[in-house]
Amino acid sequence: MIALDAVSVRYDGIPALVGVTEAVAEGEWLALIGPNGAGKTTLLRCVAGLVDHEGSIRIGGRTAEELGRRRLAQLVAYVPQQPELPGDMSVAEYVLLGRTPHITYLGTEGAGDRAAAAGVMERLDLTPLAARLITTLSGGEVQRLVLARALAQDSPVLLLDEPTSALDLGRRVEVLELVDALRRERGLTVLSAMHDLTLAGQFADRVALLERGLVAAAGTPAEVLREEVLASRFGHGVTVMRAPDGDIVVVPRRDREH
Repeated sequence: MIALDAVSVRYDGIPALVGVTEAVAEGEWLALIGPNGAGKTTLLRCVAGLVDHEGSIRIGGRTAEELGRRRLAQLVAYVPQQPELPGDMSVAEYVLLGRTPHITYLGTEGAGDRAAAAGVMERLDLTPLAARLITTLSGGEVQRLVLARALAQDSPVLLLDEPTSALDLGRRVEVLELVDALRRERGLTVLSAMHDLTLAGQFADRVALLERGLVAAAGTPAEVLREEVLASRFGHGVTVMRAPDGDIVVVPRRDREH
């Protein structure tokens, strides 16, 4: 569904991505991991059509130029790390914006659009907040709100940039479970940047480790989330364990000599 071929980006002459070649199959979840500044957000923004790049990015076999802005918006929903939020808009109004790519020029949303938005709000526990202004929400509520707008878009490709960073632990798992459930129901293709390596290993089919704009390692969570792979990128205070159910758990380890 997503095919990257030698994708490179420079900011003021400094490389942010260097010849990234990767693919995400239809219905697959690929998690991007790596230290800060590794290029995860830049890669997501490239796929969303928001950053100029060298190389080729194809969605469903076609480039953004071939698709056009409207069709690309119908195919790709993007949840940024720091969204711009209109303060004078209610929760329900903002989620309904997700239907914009499906509304004809000069048209207005219909009953189907409102039902799609309402259904997503219900699943993300936002219905009780429907009339609230966005400015009155907590950080975790805002994060669920932005995800709800993206899911209301009903696009086959979902890009997530740290989708649970403002949520408490229970909510993190809850939201990712919802994304995974919708992925299976709708056949979504998910590309996400994730700092929590344990959750990346639990939810993603594959993991790609970025380092200084390069793909340093890629494969299944079991292949990538190994101490010998992670230590040089995240520091040697990293321990990888197996939970009783077989899940991979990545935890920081304190250096007690200091």
